[in-house]
Amino acid sequence: MISEPAAPRLAWSLLQPDWLEVCKAARQPAFRARQIWKWLYQERVESWEAMTNLPAAWRQALAPTFPLAPWLAEERQVADDGVTKLLLTCRDGQAIETVLIPSDERLTLCVSTQAGCAFGCAFCATGRGGYVRNLDAGEIVGQYMAASRATAPRRLTHLVVMGMGEPFANYEATLRAVRIFNDYDGIGIGARRITLSTCGVVPGIRRLAGENLQVELSVSLHAPTDELRSAIMPVNRQWPLAELLAACTDYTERTGRIITFEYTLVAGLNDSPAHADALLACIRPVHGRVNLIPLSPVDGYEGHPPTPEACEAFARRLSQGGVNVTLRQSRGGGIDAACGQLRFRRRAALTPNATTDTGGAPDASRPADQHRNKRAT
Repeated sequence: MISEPAAPRLAWSLLQPDWLEVCKAARQPAFRARQIWKWLYQERVESWEAMTNLPAAWRQALAPTFPLAPWLAEERQVADDGVTKLLLTCRDGQAIETVLIPSDERLTLCVSTQAGCAFGCAFCATGRGGYVRNLDAGEIVGQYMAASRATAPRRLTHLVVMGMGEPFANYEATLRAVRIFNDYDGIGIGARRITLSTCGVVPGIRRLAGENLQVELSVSLHAPTDELRSAIMPVNRQWPLAELLAACTDYTERTGRIITFEYTLVAGLNDSPAHADALLACIRPVHGRVNLIPLSPVDGYEGHPPTPEACEAFARRLSQGGVNVTLRQSRGGGIDAACGQLRFRRRAALTPNATTDTGGAPDASRPADQHRNKRAT
């Protein structure tokens, strides 16, 4: 079933200029917008009633128009290494995942941009659960608000938009949420501590290059040839490697930012020396860096991670070829670590005979609402 985000918009969906327009429409002084912003993101209140310096009658009028709906975790899983996955329930009952990743002085939050996914990557648990709808900006920001309550008093330091869904298939809401995260007077996460991830939606990469945002960009590559990438990532049939890498090259030239290419290592599929050499040929012209990630187990996918020795050999070959490479350790062992897996299992338990629409990759060069009958990661 395809649905729309629950209406009306959550209070977390509005930018500061939007609140100025709300104040103007209500014939309230402009400084009220700043008061609301402070209550939302500095005080982090969970009800309009708590905004005690706003007129009481106006608070009552704002509450149903721009609801504050704090999310409590329906389910919480904590791995031995501290990675914590929260399953949150939207107002319309859709379940989404957000993940907390502790590391030394960092505490990173991974947020979702869609309920489900439509791009059908072979080892993506989100896609196997089906695509339902885009999240609105307030639902994306709401994940941060829920996670920050769960981690208090420790503060979140970094944000990665790498959860359920393809951010560039929900471009407007994703960028609106990023601007709220980045606002100095609000949540205040520095742009360089925010990473947007795409499976290779070329129009989104080109559009982001013109946004004048110093965010990090991550591109899920996972294969160095069109034949293999199209087999495991259907998005490659719409935007093949040559087109994708050209967009990435243009992005680095326009922004001065280095792109990170994510490459999941699967034993016997994409982990040979020949694959490493082909990957080098792809990455060198772009001046990108590579994150190697051993495959995490995914229900319904029979692939396995390579041995540690094979992963190290692959990384060494890239490094010797002059590419900056990081071999990531698997995180979240003992929980439903793969993105979307917890949601998928919950949905399967509720509707054991349900089928999912796993259609092809949507045309993300069009507005997102034109392809909501399909699905994304």
